[in-house]
Amino acid sequence: MAVLLSRLGASSHRHRVAVVLVWLAVLAGGGAAAVTLAGETSDSFAIPGQESTTALERIGAQFGAAGGATAQVALAAPEGGTLAEPATAAAVGELVATLGGLPGVVSASNPLDPAAPTVNRELTTGYSTVTFAAPVGEVPAEQREALLAAVADAGDGPLTVEVTGQAVQAPPHVGGPAEVVGVVVALVVLAVTYGSLAVAGMNLLTALVGVGIGVLGITIATGSTDLSSTTPVLAAMLGLAVGIDYALFIVSRFRQELRSGADVGTAVATAVGTAGSAVVTAGLTVVIALTGLSVAGIPFLTQMGLAAAATIVVAVLVALTLVPAVLGSLGLRALPKRQRGAAPTSPAAGRGFLAGWVTTVTRHRVPALLLSVVALGVVAVPLASMQTTLVQVPPEDSTQARAERLLAEGFGEGVNGPLTVLFEGEGAVPAATAAAGEVTALDGVALVSPPVPNADGSAALLPVVPASGPTDPATEQLVVDLRDLLAGVDGAQASVTGATAVSVDVAASLDAALPVYLALVVGLALVLLVLVFRSLLVPLVGVLGFVLTVGAALGATVAVFQWGWLGGLVNLQGTGPLISLTPILVIGILFGLAMDYQVFLVSRMHEAHAHGTAPLEAVRAGFRQAAPVVVAAALIMFSVFAGFVPAGDATIKSIAFALAAGIAVDAFVVRMVLVPAALALLGGRAWWLPHWLRWLPVLDVEGVALQRPAAPAAREPQTVGAGER
Repeated sequence: MAVLLSRLGASSHRHRVAVVLVWLAVLAGGGAAAVTLAGETSDSFAIPGQESTTALERIGAQFGAAGGATAQVALAAPEGGTLAEPATAAAVGELVATLGGLPGVVSASNPLDPAAPTVNRELTTGYSTVTFAAPVGEVPAEQREALLAAVADAGDGPLTVEVTGQAVQAPPHVGGPAEVVGVVVALVVLAVTYGSLAVAGMNLLTALVGVGIGVLGITIATGSTDLSSTTPVLAAMLGLAVGIDYALFIVSRFRQELRSGADVGTAVATAVGTAGSAVVTAGLTVVIALTGLSVAGIPFLTQMGLAAAATIVVAVLVALTLVPAVLGSLGLRALPKRQRGAAPTSPAAGRGFLAGWVTTVTRHRVPALLLSVVALGVVAVPLASMQTTLVQVPPEDSTQARAERLLAEGFGEGVNGPLTVLFEGEGAVPAATAAAGEVTALDGVALVSPPVPNADGSAALLPVVPASGPTDPATEQLVVDLRDLLAGVDGAQASVTGATAVSVDVAASLDAALPVYLALVVGLALVLLVLVFRSLLVPLVGVLGFVLTVGAALGATVAVFQWGWLGGLVNLQGTGPLISLTPILVIGILFGLAMDYQVFLVSRMHEAHAHGTAPLEAVRAGFRQAAPVVVAAALIMFSVFAGFVPAGDATIKSIAFALAAGIAVDAFVVRMVLVPAALALLGGRAWWLPHWLRWLPVLDVEGVALQRPAAPAAREPQTVGAGER
């Protein structure tokens, strides 16, 4: 692999102008295609085949407009008055007429309708249900904006008017100020690492080209495929982080080869053959982990995994071709001026903070190992109380949050998470009527409205308002109790649906898939690392470290987002359960990133050991060479992920925080303390491989084959950049 990649790097160097033009053409073409072919993303997280999802589809078929996305426009009378007063009632009627005439709206109920009133007993608060023709998660942006504008205008009159509901949930945004800050921090870290702003800018620009192409490709796919609105966000977040890091690894090795006395062409080929081999291995782990999300059997999760994996593939290709092409153009200018004419130096530096760090850790290896394991275990404790949901908590200062507060004050918390029971069959209407009394008697039920039959009486809807809020565990238990109660209803088939019911079904599917996925990821890590390092104990240490990383990352996320600890640091608007996608996505993404650090760090230790260095000194020498790059890479990834936290959308805020925390834990505790301490404790036994596994292929991640005199890449003629003549 190292020889093939070195040839690829040498070819990219020789044809650098053509390589750069090809990538720019792909980027421009992707932009043009995205403008003309892009479609709308979806906010729906339903799982086909689940009771709640199937019921929603059946409601659309049996009741037509009733199956579309809805919004609740909350109305509050002026202080001291009621909605029934003539002037106020007239204002309510005008608002309802306005809402009914909005684009995409098929109906808007009047809260004062005597046949179906939706006002509280005091007549101070009510709500109009606005039903769109588009299904849940597919309301176009212009229709959402028209509804929000109408509500804002109505709020200038005597009524207090706010709106909430799935129909007005906007997709997550990308490219806000906080994300830009993360990119700026990454640029600063690169500049400090390289000692050159030009090289840092090159690193960042090549990564942006890769993530740009990946996200544009996803945008193009929305024209023909129904993709979740979080798909491009996660792809951009992950693609940018790994794109910067992969370029960093290759550029760092290129500069190291230049300082060792190699000419530019040889340095490019060697960097791509060595660091590029590690990039391919690391990228492969991320891709497999992301595509492995399909084992959950959840379409939107599979789509997110495949889209992010495709973006990673692009990032790897950019690192292996565009980066060496640009490096060939920079030539010796990739080094600071004072190093360009200096005598060749050895890469195995023995001084500095990190050199002292690894010496201390490996000298006191038992205390360091125990302390790191105990500390990570303590941070992981909150994980035992983790709760998940798909019901999003709106920002505190949004119209959705204000509407939910108005409705909760007027009707109780349950009005913000109503449930619907669908009865189908010849006896649907009598069955719904008979069941209403039994449902009312259930614990946790605040209100049961009269059944609503369809046109031919073959189906009926029974609206149920819980006594608890949509994210309350009591509401989730009510869904279970309703299903148990209605399992054997006579004369009809009963199905429970609604946002909370969908959340319960998705959470159940994810919970069932999580152990299988974790076993797959851990098993894959063991196999891959055995192949890379030809050892059993090194992979075991790496995988155990990964498990500790995941536990600490999710534990910290629960403590902040569910318990509210240090919520001000992340601009937390309110506590509550984590989004159901958080655990499985965090495991998948962190697996790939943790293996990145493991491969880049331990491969240098393995290289030193393979060249005859004593086990303890091999750990220290490999650490001294790789740790500075790993530290810079971790700081960059942390900055990129952390940039999505302060002003991030509620859907991805907790995911971004968990990833940022996981990166910090994995890089600075697991890889910088636990791994060197464990390998120092194991000594030569760390690299032991049983005889019955000696048949395994040698991947040569360290690029040993490139050290042979006949290696083609070593014969690249020196190329001098335009600025070096």
